[in-house]
Amino acid sequence: MLAGGFETVAIPMNFKQKTFFTSWRGTACGAAPANRSGSGRHPYLLALLLIMTLPLARAQSASVYTDVAPILQERCTMCHSGGAPAAGLRLDSLESLLEGSTRGKVVVAGAPEDSELLRRIRGESQPRMPMTGPPFLSDAEIAIIEQWIAGGLQAGKTNGEQASATTPTPRPAAGEKVTYLHVAPIFAKRCAKCHTENGLMGPAPEGYRLTSHQETLAHRERVRVVPGNPAASELVRRIRGQSRARMPLDGPPYLDAEEIRLIEDWIAQGAANAGGEPAPVPVGTRVRLQGRLTAMNRLDDLEFFIGANTRIDKNPRPGDYVEMRGRIGPDGRVIVERLRRR
Repeated sequence: MLAGGFETVAIPMNFKQKTFFTSWRGTACGAAPANRSGSGRHPYLLALLLIMTLPLARAQSASVYTDVAPILQERCTMCHSGGAPAAGLRLDSLESLLEGSTRGKVVVAGAPEDSELLRRIRGESQPRMPMTGPPFLSDAEIAIIEQWIAGGLQAGKTNGEQASATTPTPRPAAGEKVTYLHVAPIFAKRCAKCHTENGLMGPAPEGYRLTSHQETLAHRERVRVVPGNPAASELVRRIRGQSRARMPLDGPPYLDAEEIRLIEDWIAQGAANAGGEPAPVPVGTRVRLQGRLTAMNRLDDLEFFIGANTRIDKNPRPGDYVEMRGRIGPDGRVIVERLRRR
């Protein structure tokens, strides 16, 4: 025990630390011999102890997989699990994560900057993940994953064999509004494999991406989702098989009745984002729809408006399969510009 109440502690030091400590001790002791009372007696020693224990503190706080797994389970496995995970990437176990996706490894031990998983959750690679965002992962959650990768992808201690963690696709409770949070996992698993940049077919078909709420509702050349009107939404008509080709292109199997109904309800209720905010009706945007003419003003279950300037080709009659092009009116109805038999 040193005078003043400080205890002598044996600290392992490398050569540079020993040299620094020896050099500093001689200088400090010679420079300030008069200071011999109170807590100021060993200020440099306390500072040195703090500096030398920082690496140890960092090592003790390094992340392991058991720190990362709860984040993946809560935010990622709704799409990245099961028999047909998005991009072939399962994130419901350490073994599956290390196997990677159809494009290769997504984490590189000791190299966060080369790990696609980290680049996606940061937004450095597109589309940013998770697809249900925003909100995306917090800075703290991203830091845990980054530390885990930088630390060498350590598994950590588990109580016996760790079971695969799978979060089921969220379903709205009775009376709950359907939001993008509920339909995004369906798009991720069944649609985004093609409808993304550099997908299975190369660039997204017709430039239409299903990788975020904003992209799903985008209307560059034409609109595919008309909030409040599922029957006028090409997306719905494609997954139903009313418009050709039926989607997803790798079906059958196609989406099941529950998945289709969920997407229909989402659009009917305003195509809300993950926060529940409904999307505006895209008045004036173009649509291109196909289906069976059930009456001269109905396409399957969609009622449309034919005006004096509507162009009608090939004399379509009820029962014919037709293509209809038009625009969305102020009330959300389709104003037909051209109707022709296919």
